[in-house]
Amino acid sequence: MVSPRKTEKSGEHGRRYALRFVSGKYQGGEFPLSEGEEVVVGRSSDLDMVLVEEMVSRKHAIFRLSGGVLSVEDQGSTNGTFVNGERIEKANLNEGDRVLIGTSILRVVGSDATSPVEGRRSLLDNATQKAVRPRTNELPASQEPPRMSGSLEEIPLPDLMQLFSTSKKSGVLVLRNAESTGRLYLDLGRIRHAEINTSPDLTPAKAVYRLLNFTRGQFALDPPEDRAFEEPLDLSATEVLMEGFRQLDELGTLRERLPPHDAVLSLPKTLPGHLRDLPPEDLDWIEIAFRGRTFGGALDAASGTDLETARALLGLMERGWLAAG
Repeated sequence: MVSPRKTEKSGEHGRRYALRFVSGKYQGGEFPLSEGEEVVVGRSSDLDMVLVEEMVSRKHAIFRLSGGVLSVEDQGSTNGTFVNGERIEKANLNEGDRVLIGTSILRVVGSDATSPVEGRRSLLDNATQKAVRPRTNELPASQEPPRMSGSLEEIPLPDLMQLFSTSKKSGVLVLRNAESTGRLYLDLGRIRHAEINTSPDLTPAKAVYRLLNFTRGQFALDPPEDRAFEEPLDLSATEVLMEGFRQLDELGTLRERLPPHDAVLSLPKTLPGHLRDLPPEDLDWIEIAFRGRTFGGALDAASGTDLETARALLGLMERGWLAAG
């Protein structure tokens, strides 16, 4: 457990907030809060906000809005309450903060409502447990069993990775965009495997960093799979993010000099010398270029990182040993 966080100004006196469900069974709904209000969250049906799922304790947490300051306090829940990936006992909240309770991720947003919300609100499942009937405003529940899912625009992948690492989640984090599907296999928050369907030959050690390019699309945390991996990873979210962002930053400095991913690599018509005079490592990179055929294919075919491969191929192109067209 960590102590309450120190925060900057959380809002002016009388400022109104809402809790927007950006993941889980109630995704798309909002729960407005008013000054001086206390909202008790849990699985028990007599509370203010009822979240019907096993990972939520009967009395899980309390949200309070007092003097313009919004806070959340865990009530000794079994699975904990997390703010921005950090397990808390009590924390003040700012607009944009994300709170994890069970499989629901709630984002703190500003509320433009001008009239107070009358009465207590409750998220109550009906007999089929497929719809929610709150007392004052409708929060539709999905038809699927409770699971973490949502938009990567709402919750970026780095935030998800940190959140799942801290909360020690197990399962398969599935990422989907218009071009491809990626999967990150988690075991108690540790990363064990990664893959991308459009690059089936990509090693897991490379795929895990390539997944950081998924900035748009949808995510879902599926149940764990009983699957053995030939080369299992054992990485923390912090390790992946630090190294991944370093690679992305350095690749960014090369971006304008690199060819498109679909550019075909070949030997130029006129070479600057004899291939036999090149050092063995340069000949290895030329072989990888031919094996991959395109620049993107070479990135996939190389055993090294994308950054290492891009630098080596770019060096050969700028020295006249490779051409991209």
